Amino acid sequence: MRANYKMLKVFAGLSNRPLAREICQFLDIPLGEVEIIEFKNENLFVKIAENVRECDVFVIQTSTSPVNTRLIEMLLMIDALKHASAARITAVLPYFPYVRSDKKDQPRISIAARLMADLLDAAGADRILTMNLHSFQIQGFFRMPADHLLATPVLIDYFRKTDLENTVVVAPDAGSAKRAEKYATLLDLPMAIVDKRRIGNQDHAVAKHIIGEVKGKRALIFDDEISTGGSLVNTADILAEQGVTDIRAGVIHPVLCGEAVERIQNSNISEVIVTNTIPVEGEKKIDKIKVLSVAKMFAKAINRIHNGESVSVLFSPFENF
Repeated sequence: MRANYKMLKVFAGLSNRPLAREICQFLDIPLGEVEIIEFKNENLFVKIAENVRECDVFVIQTSTSPVNTRLIEMLLMIDALKHASAARITAVLPYFPYVRSDKKDQPRISIAARLMADLLDAAGADRILTMNLHSFQIQGFFRMPADHLLATPVLIDYFRKTDLENTVVVAPDAGSAKRAEKYATLLDLPMAIVDKRRIGNQDHAVAKHIIGEVKGKRALIFDDEISTGGSLVNTADILAEQGVTDIRAGVIHPVLCGEAVERIQNSNISEVIVTNTIPVEGEKKIDKIKVLSVAKMFAKAINRIHNGESVSVLFSPFENF
């Protein structure tokens, strides 16, 4: 049964407007008009430039540089929409902010991902739509309904069309073994696991050993995000030392900060497949990095939420990733 809302509208902050425009093309609606200004004192001004009274509104904003500015930008947009009498506001976060700070594993630290959920709630968001959270426990942080999309079908469809003969799926660490097992099952491939250890609070981890047979094979590495690239490149190095002939990677979120792009360019990796949850622009656009779009999946999810339909059917064969 169709939800009783006046009209579907989509707005976007400045973090990933190409993705937002592509989503609107699939929905066959224009991207909503919004005015965003940063004053010289670094304060932000947000004005919704069209009527949203009693509308079903979706606000698209991903977590990308400058992360904290983009976060405040989204909170202000949600607050402006709330006070403009939008009937329902769904925060669409392709890459959730502070997603890796999801537990209190050291004394006197913030569980920042939970704080982000509280801030969205306080700003006035009625629902959350996001993709491939770092861990499933983050879904428990939300007080409002949250739909968790998976980009897994996009990666699987791509790799199924490539030559997978003599290929093994490699989990870059023990924590991602379950995810790698799912990819291996869906692609009908064997798997191996890299024993990787993170040192203190450093961004990168060091790969030590490999569990499984990889010598003379081609490898597919799957992970949820690339940050500095150190962990991925280190995994590729140890695979190359063990006699792997070709190394490719499939990663959802291309954070690509620091020296990540340079590391990938100079690494043993022949191809890195990512999605456009985060824009890959400027110097990040290199031949080794191929970007797949998740716009159609988000458009389908937005349409289903608006019409009061199930979202899980979009990825039911890929649940529990």
